[in-house]
Amino acid sequence: MGRVVSRDGTSIAYAREGSGPAVILVGGGLDDGSENAPLMPELATHFTVYNYARRGRGDSGDTPPFAVEREIEDIEALIAEAGGTADLYGASSGGMLALEAAAAGLTIGKVAVYDVPYDTADDAPQRYRAYAEQLAVVLAEGRRGDAVELFMRLVGSSDEEIAAGRNSPYWAAAEALAHTLAYDAALYGPPPRARLATMRQPALVITGDALLGSDTGGLGPDFFAQAADVVTACIPNAQRRTIPGQSHVPDPKVLAAVLEPFFQA
Repeated sequence: MGRVVSRDGTSIAYAREGSGPAVILVGGGLDDGSENAPLMPELATHFTVYNYARRGRGDSGDTPPFAVEREIEDIEALIAEAGGTADLYGASSGGMLALEAAAAGLTIGKVAVYDVPYDTADDAPQRYRAYAEQLAVVLAEGRRGDAVELFMRLVGSSDEEIAAGRNSPYWAAAEALAHTLAYDAALYGPPPRARLATMRQPALVITGDALLGSDTGGLGPDFFAQAADVVTACIPNAQRRTIPGQSHVPDPKVLAAVLEPFFQA
């Protein structure tokens, strides 16, 4: 385990494995880096892989007030630690952050993202604004479990799924990360088309083709594919890839087989 210090003094914890060109893994919502951990050994035979806990998560610090720019500076500090340049892989909302970092002009070689949750629906701005406002209220009142429930409802979870989640052994860990839902909420909404169009890095925009479930609620079975198509169209040097049989959390071996040739090309 290593640490870097971001521009605002926040300590960011990371794990490193392998040798070769640097690849930084950016985790998604309610994740302290654990979700990307199985991907590390799969990529480490060809790359030096950095898997970090985003600010406010795991062993990383947190310094208010939050802004997306602070998370971009965290990635900048990791890139400096990696030798001054790195490729990025971002999962879910971590993909949104990876794209923002590339658009901000960091010294990033290539960017790969999986299931970026941009919303292409006409009412997306109003819906995500309402979510962010509700989230701010419950977090201010210390209702961390209600914050997690709000997020689950946003992604289309049923009452039964929410009840099962509250009774699961993983709920306490989700509540511990509930405050970071507000950090991801700052990224949600429609694709930032104008910023994506400024990217000059090669990008690989990936989705799986497994349905989210019979009741996909507000998302819909094509939610990630539609977002990925728009993102691919916006970025000047982007390619689109669908991995058969993979859901929102893909098999790390299958994913690595797609990422390796892209980063090596």
